[in-house]
Amino acid sequence: MSEFAAIILAAGKGTRMKSRLPKVLHKLSGKPMLEHVLDAADEAGVDDEIVIVGFGSEKVTEFLGTRARVAIQKEQLGTGHAVLQARDLLKGEKGTAMILCGDTPLLEGSELKKFYETHKESGAGVSVLTADAPNPFGYGRILRDTVGRVTGIVEEKDATEEQRRIHEINTGIYCVEMPLLFELLENLSNDNAQGEYYLTDILTECLKRGRDVCGIKTRDFDMVMGINSRRQLAEAQRVMNARIVGRLMDAGVTVMDPASTFVEKGVRVGQDTILYPFTWLEGETVIGSDCVIGPQVRFTNVTVGDATEIQFAYAHDCRVGSGVKMGPYDHLRPDTVIGDKVKIGNFVEVKNSNVGTGTKLPHLQYIGDSDVGSGVNMGCGTITVNYDGNAKHRTTIEDDAFVGCNSNLVAPVTIGRGSYVAAGSTITKNVPADSLAVARGKQVNIEGWAKKHRQK
Repeated sequence: MSEFAAIILAAGKGTRMKSRLPKVLHKLSGKPMLEHVLDAADEAGVDDEIVIVGFGSEKVTEFLGTRARVAIQKEQLGTGHAVLQARDLLKGEKGTAMILCGDTPLLEGSELKKFYETHKESGAGVSVLTADAPNPFGYGRILRDTVGRVTGIVEEKDATEEQRRIHEINTGIYCVEMPLLFELLENLSNDNAQGEYYLTDILTECLKRGRDVCGIKTRDFDMVMGINSRRQLAEAQRVMNARIVGRLMDAGVTVMDPASTFVEKGVRVGQDTILYPFTWLEGETVIGSDCVIGPQVRFTNVTVGDATEIQFAYAHDCRVGSGVKMGPYDHLRPDTVIGDKVKIGNFVEVKNSNVGTGTKLPHLQYIGDSDVGSGVNMGCGTITVNYDGNAKHRTTIEDDAFVGCNSNLVAPVTIGRGSYVAAGSTITKNVPADSLAVARGKQVNIEGWAKKHRQK
């Protein structure tokens, strides 16, 4: 039995998005709009989720997987008709259905929970969430009688001039008791300017049955912002980012310029960390305390320890320890683990490698498919040659080794503990511990050659 179900409308094409992708799958802060709505419904406490799909139903259904049940609206006959498609899935249920729009990604679960609880306390058959809009153009207007009771909703195209001056608007969010919801929907008419079955008409149908209708106003107009164009998507992104960054600052993070710092919902940042401008923190990134991140850093699914300083870098799907100093112009690729107190200088790329405590990668290096021990010093221009044209091979550099500049370590190869590799060497065989490896041509000086060459 479902005590609290969510019916999410996601069947629209979103013509103004000018896209082949269904509108609700366009991303905001790293997630499709529809996922944000589902997250808010979860936070509100729903125990059943039904998504009404239509345009691009295959893509939307594939995205949903097993997270929600799906009902298909084969014909676009209006919002009332869309909700009616959930009837068979909720047959016999006697709980409450909350109706949401899949293109309202700024919804807050706490506000939806409050709306639901107020609805239950009111005893109303139908409750509508309302808001005061600075510019109500395009929204349905809330109609109230002289004592403030809701009497209905009128759509923009059907409204009189007087009704269009009303600023209280319909957010498109409802709580309706079941099975009353489907009884009301079955009695809707499409006698209106659009020739559609308006969900808004359930209010007047409810009143005809002698049941109360409740209008519950939210103060957060931004929360109910619907997305119909890419301009509106960008505006919603700005609002969401401002909220996330604001919460970080409230929790003790210094953000040098909130307008140029971009943080997704799943990111966590520790106390007393400083974020410099043009920093992007995405996915499930976790930043520790007392770090300095940025400027010009982009992290996706990166875990960073405490007291680490990183600037001008791109990293994804990797881990960085505490006390690390890194940048500028570095790239950490997937499955890389950087240990504590490592120094990574400019123009270094590390991929699928482990780098031990206190190791130095000063500049101009490629470290791929390698296990680098602690206290290692890698000279400028050193690379691990991990690919033979058919397969990748690993390089092992043991603790306290010293690799001279402009060296090539051709995998599979091991550089022993405490050993030295002479500058300019190409190492193809294992180097024993505490040894010196020299692998370069012997220098030959031909005296007078340059003078003769210039005289030609």
